[in-house]
Amino acid sequence: MRVAVLGASGMVGHGVLDACLRDPRVEDVLVVGRTPLNTVHPKVRQITHADFTDFGALQDELRGLDACFYCLGVSAAGRTEAEYTRITYDYTLAAARAVSADNPALTFTYVSGEGTDSTGTSRTMWARVKGRTENDLLALPVHAYMFRPGYIRPGAGAVSRTAAYRWTYRLTSWLYPLLHRLAPRHTTTTEQLGRAMIATVGLDGRGPHVLDSSAINRLGTPGPAGPAAPGERPEPEGVPTA
Repeated sequence: MRVAVLGASGMVGHGVLDACLRDPRVEDVLVVGRTPLNTVHPKVRQITHADFTDFGALQDELRGLDACFYCLGVSAAGRTEAEYTRITYDYTLAAARAVSADNPALTFTYVSGEGTDSTGTSRTMWARVKGRTENDLLALPVHAYMFRPGYIRPGAGAVSRTAAYRWTYRLTSWLYPLLHRLAPRHTTTTEQLGRAMIATVGLDGRGPHVLDSSAINRLGTPGPAGPAAPGERPEPEGVPTA
């Protein structure tokens, strides 16, 4: 399996990259970012790219991909709707169109968030922008999956780039087992997210295409009920659609 990871320097992207490096089914990982990572691994190829609204110069590198795991994202705090839209919507759609241009069977996963509004009626700016992003990704001719996690516990050295989130995770991480027991539909980990993204490739485009934390955990659990290899068809029955 050949995959691309965008946003690998962030907390979620770090977890996804780690899952790809650990999974023997993933043979090649193309990491695209503004600055190179301090990651040296036989599977990893890194490309430094500045303009996330235009991936035309990378088109040759993007051919032959089976999946793109898009993990780039920012907090809406302190940003105008135009600024947030440029990063959240414009960058994401530009990447999706570029990676799908020569890869008709590509799987594209997008990390959205619990509370995302697909109707465009929410008073919360980030929820509307992410909802619009989801809707337009789902309209593209790719196997698109929207990940809507709630609380995410970082693991495998993953660290949020947002200071407020870092402190929150430091203060609450030790409570995760209790949080997960009390609210399993709203909690997950970076490891589960990474494994679940790899598992979506095996769905071959089958739905549901909007996955909450419980669906993410189900797909990301190792073992008989866990991630399937590409070409296998794990049964997503019971996965909520929103």
